[in-house]
Amino acid sequence: MKKQLHPQHPLFKTVPVQDACGMTLAHDMTEIVPDKFKGPAFKRGDRVQAGDICRLMRMGKKHLYVLDLDETQVHEDEAVFELASALAGPGVEFSATPSEGKLELYAGYPGLFRVNVDALTEFNMLDDVMCAGIHTNTAVNKGDSLAATRAIPLVIDRAKLDQATALAKSAYPVFSVSMFNPLKIRLAIIGNEVYDGLIQDRFQAIVEKKTARLGADVLEVTILPDDRERITAQIRDYMAKETDLIITTGGMSVDPDDVTRESIEAAGFDDVHYSSAVLPGAMFLLGYSSETTIMGVPACGLYHRTTIFDLILPRVMAGERPGKRELARLCHGGLCRNCPTCRFPNCAFGKSI
Repeated sequence: MKKQLHPQHPLFKTVPVQDACGMTLAHDMTEIVPDKFKGPAFKRGDRVQAGDICRLMRMGKKHLYVLDLDETQVHEDEAVFELASALAGPGVEFSATPSEGKLELYAGYPGLFRVNVDALTEFNMLDDVMCAGIHTNTAVNKGDSLAATRAIPLVIDRAKLDQATALAKSAYPVFSVSMFNPLKIRLAIIGNEVYDGLIQDRFQAIVEKKTARLGADVLEVTILPDDRERITAQIRDYMAKETDLIITTGGMSVDPDDVTRESIEAAGFDDVHYSSAVLPGAMFLLGYSSETTIMGVPACGLYHRTTIFDLILPRVMAGERPGKRELARLCHGGLCRNCPTCRFPNCAFGKSI
């Protein structure tokens, strides 16, 4: 609950109610309708409109306390709109009405939420302003809450407000949402045991569910044995079909039959990163050619609901090309705690910066 300033505060002045149009109320005003209503008819910070004068007079008000601000002072409800406008980038919208001085920023469409963490930190180092957001690189849906900002005092100095908005604008965008691209995805399921019919594949359903959630469909699925030449040939065939993303499953460990990694490298991917600082998902592969991205998903994807695949897929679909450093930075928060009930993404897994 916010503190009410004492009516004798120097920012207040008393005016006749009929002269208050356009002025800002300095405190809440309670209305009582016997047996029907008791509550705030007007709240601190409300601007008095012409149509409010008669109601105020019916409430017995002859004089009002209003804020007496000069050009160097800005009320919190006006200041917060300037802060939100400076912080919000593409895909980030904000509410039309402050609540207790705060303004919420939310996603305008589904995508990957990105935060300039360094800029946000510097913003919060300034006096009399604050902003808190959810983690960067979080997949969000339209309408999801992303951040909230406010001025700390009821009235903020114009110079401090300008300093905060200038910092945010210089780092534009501090907050943004990148749309997920409807990538052309093809899947290669690799393993002698699946190819020979000894076990039934379960990877296809898992991959299709996770890609569909982000707005993309798997266009083609092929089951292959652990054969280097056949895997390489199939990957090249996928690349020739203008595939944006190839996903391979299985064959990523150090067993003698696991040849997926070598097959990917032989197919023409010259920028290949093998291993990640994430568990489950240490033996993940991520590679690039000039036109195509490839992911090698290890067998952990069958047994764990959430893995490295869930962290990297949204970033690739949002147009990123994570490399070795990005995979390494996942070390902070990269250990899944294997909770009895998985709550990802509403947990710490993958929330590195």
